[in-house]
Amino acid sequence: MWQIIAKLVSNPKKLFLVDSVGAFMTAFFLAVVLPTFEEYVGMPKKILVPLSTIALVYALYSALCYYFTDQNWRLFLKSLCIANLLYCFLTTGLLILFYSSLTTLGVMYFLIEIALIGVLITIERKALKYHVV
Repeated sequence: MWQIIAKLVSNPKKLFLVDSVGAFMTAFFLAVVLPTFEEYVGMPKKILVPLSTIALVYALYSALCYYFTDQNWRLFLKSLCIANLLYCFLTTGLLILFYSSLTTLGVMYFLIEIALIGVLITIERKALKYHVV
């Protein structure tokens, strides 16, 4: 596990790819899987769809950064870090706001999503510190 993190930190461009794949997966779950099982999750579709749109925008941004950034990757990675953090804050707020209607499965899904994004943010920040200009 530490070797994978070290490789990502030493080659930060790959972080954009990892972030993109993760955001596409999140968008898929929020747009397709969770609405199908809304009664087992408890988060309303009217919330899941906008969240999936945000995740899709992040996925596209990360994919474009992966393919088109070279020298200026730091600025784009900083922006992505901030965007991911804001997404975590938004998701936490929605978790609190809709807590009474969420099922245990729903709470677990969103907590795991926040935790995974938190790990990614930590790795992204390490990459930014490792590659000080």
